[in-house]
Amino acid sequence: MGLLEGKVVLVTGGGRGVGRCIALDAAREGARVLVNDLGGDETGRGGELGPAQSVVDEIKAMGGQARADGHSIADWKEAQLIVQHALDAFGRLDGVVNNAGILRDRIFHKMMPEDFDDVVKVHLQGYYYVSRAAADPFRKQNGGAFVHMTSTSGLVGNFGQANYAAAKLGVAGLSKSIALDMQRFRVRSNCIAPFAWTRLVGTIPAETPEEKKRVEGLKKLEPEKISSFAVALLSDAAEHVNGQIFGTRANEIFLFSQPRPIRSVHAADGWTASAVVERAFPAMQASFYPLQRSGDVFAWDPI
Repeated sequence: MGLLEGKVVLVTGGGRGVGRCIALDAAREGARVLVNDLGGDETGRGGELGPAQSVVDEIKAMGGQARADGHSIADWKEAQLIVQHALDAFGRLDGVVNNAGILRDRIFHKMMPEDFDDVVKVHLQGYYYVSRAAADPFRKQNGGAFVHMTSTSGLVGNFGQANYAAAKLGVAGLSKSIALDMQRFRVRSNCIAPFAWTRLVGTIPAETPEEKKRVEGLKKLEPEKISSFAVALLSDAAEHVNGQIFGTRANEIFLFSQPRPIRSVHAADGWTASAVVERAFPAMQASFYPLQRSGDVFAWDPI
């Protein structure tokens, strides 16, 4: 028996890339899968059911059970229809993988409001919509698992991705809140920051020699390397894993730190602005974080 035998899993953005691999791996481990994918391009425009149906056909060819869904996670009512589709098709829902995403990369001082709003609408509000729709069946059955895709663009930083970084760091906060609020119902919520060559990553600009080298390195990162970790988080064997942020890159698995105080200063008579400048900033400066990008922190070749 597989790790997900008898379970029903919903994968958003399951028609291509990382989502497709997760859907296929979940099916191999015995899950019945609802493959949700709007079928749009990298920016979220357009849409058709073909990518999701193609994955469903692959799952059925291997003897599994799956259904295709083309609703948008970025709409509250459609997100509810996605979850209801899983319940109608399979009678229950045990796991949700929030993986769908779009990119509208642009340097901050040239980023337009619609580019910011649309990315946040999918990555943050969309993840909330789907998770909130799944919360009720999870609570009623006293169990369930969420896996949300975050990104080092938000956890660490990157150029030209203020919209994406804001949304993905928000996903980490959303996941932690779900874990705290729903632990009494045996519902778990964790994040993965994946490193993989996908359609979205393929839109990263590669103009300088450094950028071209980074992109060539990313091309070697297979999305299949991520799916097994996501499936493990969905399984009952991970019932003790909750509220964590992980990263996966090739054969590496990372556990990320979460913000905690690292240094403090105290003034018995309170602080004035001048005292902060003269005493607080100098005392803390040695512990300031440098302005680094994801590639600066993960500077070694994937293992």
